Amino acid sequence: MPAASGVAWSLGWMTEAFARDGIEVKRVREAGLNLVSPDPERQARYLFREGGNIQALAARADGAPTRVIGLTWIDERQAIMVRPDTPIMDPADLKGLRFALPGFARSRGESIARGMALHGIKGALTLGGLDLDDIRLVDLPAPPVEQPTAAGMRRLWLGLEWLADGRVDAVYVKGAAAAESAARLGLAVGVDLDAYPSRLARVNNGTPRPITVHAHMIEQHFDLVVRFLEQTLRAADWASTNLPRLQHILAQETLAGIAAVDAAYRNDFHRSLHPDLSSDRVDMLRNQANFLWHHGFLEEAVDVDRWIDPRPLEAARRRRAAADAGSLEPV
Repeated sequence: MPAASGVAWSLGWMTEAFARDGIEVKRVREAGLNLVSPDPERQARYLFREGGNIQALAARADGAPTRVIGLTWIDERQAIMVRPDTPIMDPADLKGLRFALPGFARSRGESIARGMALHGIKGALTLGGLDLDDIRLVDLPAPPVEQPTAAGMRRLWLGLEWLADGRVDAVYVKGAAAAESAARLGLAVGVDLDAYPSRLARVNNGTPRPITVHAHMIEQHFDLVVRFLEQTLRAADWASTNLPRLQHILAQETLAGIAAVDAAYRNDFHRSLHPDLSSDRVDMLRNQANFLWHHGFLEEAVDVDRWIDPRPLEAARRRRAAADAGSLEPV
């Protein structure tokens, strides 16, 4: 996924920033899960997470003492895919179609594919004045919960194969891996959600995307949290003027090719990787939390306002401003 923290890691800035305190920085994907301790609770205290909001909200609903320290919004090719012979010209034309809906995973909070599809379908229907009652949902097997791999990403979008085979009429997709799979199967875009001005139709697992950290880190290691965000802001600044290099980084991050990255991430997305906690993004996260609670993905309702701690980002912005003014060398 396109994330400034991942860009900072790829450029080596996270490693440099923390090395001065003898802290080794690793990504979960490369290092596996046993990063700090065999004790999962202790381990979780030291993890930063910038990723989809479904798992983050589910963990919070289960009582995890996490805090949101930033939110990003990156439009990443959300669309309703159809077969090339399907005459979809407007969201209202989706009425009566059979939509693929992945099943629940081993827990509701891990049911990312289902959560994404259901909210994406609802967003598209809303644009046409329709609701979920106006279409037919066809259950698919839940994709396996596994470490991110190219093969795993393809299984996440199993509905595209059902669409190509004629077992369903439409599939919600998002991101580079889905764009690549759809192109391989010769499928067409029926409704391009990114083409509509309303962001509400695009609220989903990655929009907005929260940066979360254990409350222990803020309480006991505030400077390290600020340092993480400082490098994230620095990488977002770099990305805004380095699109060709950024695309190569994202091809590795998204487990897709350059062509798929180019198709999925458009409209000057590279200029808006900066995390913030604006009222607009917080409202969108609240919208997603309410949707997931209403449709049974969360054990408890999440109070989004109590979940957010703005102090680390405010401190990181001050340090970046000081660095830009020349009074503090960037780390």
